[in-house]
Amino acid sequence: MGLKGPAGVHRILNVLIEKGFIESTPGKKRSWRPVGGMGIEKSIPLAGHIAAGSPVSIYDHVEAFLPVDPDFYGHESCFAVRVMGDSMIDAHIQDGDLAIIVPVSDVDDGGIAAVIVEDILIEATLKIIRRKKNTLELHSANRKYPPIIFKGRDRKKVRIVGKYVGLIRNSNLS
Repeated sequence: MGLKGPAGVHRILNVLIEKGFIESTPGKKRSWRPVGGMGIEKSIPLAGHIAAGSPVSIYDHVEAFLPVDPDFYGHESCFAVRVMGDSMIDAHIQDGDLAIIVPVSDVDDGGIAAVIVEDILIEATLKIIRRKKNTLELHSANRKYPPIIFKGRDRKKVRIVGKYVGLIRNSNLS
């Protein structure tokens, strides 16, 4: 941000106060707090959970709405899923975090995606996508977990349902 000291931070805080995003108690230090809803009239649905480990069932219903403007993530239709497991820990995605997903049917090689693996049950997981000749690989960001490899026709069992675009760390928003 190019801030060289506390004065720069105070200038930014004063602008946020002027714009009505935060407020503070006069005469009280470090009393900044968001103004109810922070001017956010939009929200992101929390649509269950997603595995960061072994695939688990994803819920088709909305558990809650998070007071976050989806435009912040660049897509009006984004949604959040609660991460369960530690397979994405080296990508700084932890158990309990809220992963923000933009619904798309494909991601670039090396991108993180929410995928459904069709087998006996429809299951969802958050993985790094790697494509090689005639294979689709779902990689964890944790050496503890081996890649899940789909070859030939089995590649059709994997359906990308969204691209990971952001994170809300172990939040109490929901």
